[in-house]
Amino acid sequence: MATLNHTDTTEPTMPTPLRVLFICDGNAARSQMAAGLLRHLGGSDFEVHSAGLEAAAPQPQAIAALQEIGIDIAGLPTPHIDDYEAMQFDYVITLCEETKESCLAFPRDHANLHWECADPADVSGPTAAVTAAYRQVRDQLRRQIEQWLPTVRRAGA
Repeated sequence: MATLNHTDTTEPTMPTPLRVLFICDGNAARSQMAAGLLRHLGGSDFEVHSAGLEAAAPQPQAIAALQEIGIDIAGLPTPHIDDYEAMQFDYVITLCEETKESCLAFPRDHANLHWECADPADVSGPTAAVTAAYRQVRDQLRRQIEQWLPTVRRAGA
């Protein structure tokens, strides 16, 4: 008789991916970074999208901040929030006060969450200070996602 030696400590996968939308004002830094992080950390349990109140080009500093930890968001689309008005989401996560107020009625099956993040694009000065601001937002979003994942996986499994 064979002995089962199971040492897998990963979280259980969910039967269907949860659809998550991250929204910030321009979809050029915070929402792009959050989406990249959740795709990386959450894997196939999530269908991840990002959008902005305005569609802006991705900020090179946001791309670089994620590349530092092995996540590539270069070349991803930066859609406007209106591009998703017909889609239903399990979670809509706003990342700035402007979107929190603007997206209260966005269609969702489960929850609207708000994770306030400073806009790293507001930081000016030496390159080191700007780079540090993007890293700080990246790390804040990563911590937030890592804290949220076990809860949402238990609820969705």
